[in-house]
Amino acid sequence: MNHASKSACGATRNRCSAELGFFGSALPHELVRDFGTPLYVYNESVLRERCRELKGLSEDPGFRVCYSTKANGNPHLLRIIREEGLIADAMSPGELALLKRAGFRKEEICYVCNNVDAAELALANAQADHVSVDSVSQVESFGRVNPGGRVMARVNPGIGAGHSSKVITAGKKTKFGIPPEDFGALRAALDAYGLKLIGLNQHVGSLFMDPKPYLDAARWLLKTAASFPGLEIIDFGGGFGVPYRKYDMEKRLDLAEFGLRFGALISAFRAKQGFSGIFIIEPGRYIAAECSILLGTVTAVKNNGGVRYVGTDLGFNVLARPMIYDSFHDLEVYPGNDKPRALTLQTVVGNICETGDVLARDRQIPELVEGDIVGVLDAGAYGQAMSSNYNQRLRPAEALIRPDGSCSLIRRRDTIEDLLAVYPE
Repeated sequence: MNHASKSACGATRNRCSAELGFFGSALPHELVRDFGTPLYVYNESVLRERCRELKGLSEDPGFRVCYSTKANGNPHLLRIIREEGLIADAMSPGELALLKRAGFRKEEICYVCNNVDAAELALANAQADHVSVDSVSQVESFGRVNPGGRVMARVNPGIGAGHSSKVITAGKKTKFGIPPEDFGALRAALDAYGLKLIGLNQHVGSLFMDPKPYLDAARWLLKTAASFPGLEIIDFGGGFGVPYRKYDMEKRLDLAEFGLRFGALISAFRAKQGFSGIFIIEPGRYIAAECSILLGTVTAVKNNGGVRYVGTDLGFNVLARPMIYDSFHDLEVYPGNDKPRALTLQTVVGNICETGDVLARDRQIPELVEGDIVGVLDAGAYGQAMSSNYNQRLRPAEALIRPDGSCSLIRRRDTIEDLLAVYPE
């Protein structure tokens, strides 16, 4: 399901997500009437489509798509993802609990952790099929918790990719993974605790649109895996990007071409090494991002220093990505009336008491007025998952559009009582 084509909804004759059926049998204003704003709206059909696209990357019988729960952990969405045949990874006890609630079994869960304590390692070992640790120190910690056990190790290929330095998770300037110069220490730690290394995994970063770095890192991982005989799992990580600039006609990641090249790599490795295990990819963003539009309400408009500021209830407690990463999200405008709106240069901001609370800076979009509804596209990944109660604001509600066009609430909005409940009298 596509979003809009060229410009913001309501500006000209261009079609927006509402007209293309994203919101099912409802209109944005009807959803806002029923559920209020801020509101994350998810489309089940889009979510299922993205799952199927990634499952189709390879026909290798040992190929698995492992959804990264950190992108969006709503149990209702997780159930859909499981129905599509995906496994899932977790990186915290909370994510384990969400996966369990969504119906994932132990054998369908991978635990990929970072700098955790012994109690968490023990919990992960009990509730996940396998645990991946990302330092020699953590291998030793796992060995003390589970001597003689089975473990995976996260390695650093020295190749990173991503839309921001804050999301590049391989290379020299990152906290993640065991570098090649520590492989001797890795083997020594495994031997010291009688651990069996069952797999290697890596992650180069988030939101790549050019597959070359990912494929280069995949080649490196396969070469490295050949030096660790007896592996059962080779996990290439994730980072598959989506086009956030749809109105600028940004091209999609070419999955067909990527699948051909990736499939050739793993097929050649399986044939040459006699590998009988499984290959895993860990996409979170690609699966979840485009299935959601975040709805907000315009609450104030003013001019300041020659800038037209449009105030909304979409503070960075609701969507943190623009503030943290300077991330771009396309906006759509759902006007409160049918009067023509001229394209106007505007900066859309939220209701948080911070100068950095900017959702979209200097955008040419239809002139906004109080009461209008704004839609933020591609908000399904790292949107609600990163929301907070900063300024003691309430985290937003979530609604799901079913394939038949109906809509249901899948997470209620926080209440003031929720905020107060954590403080004992």
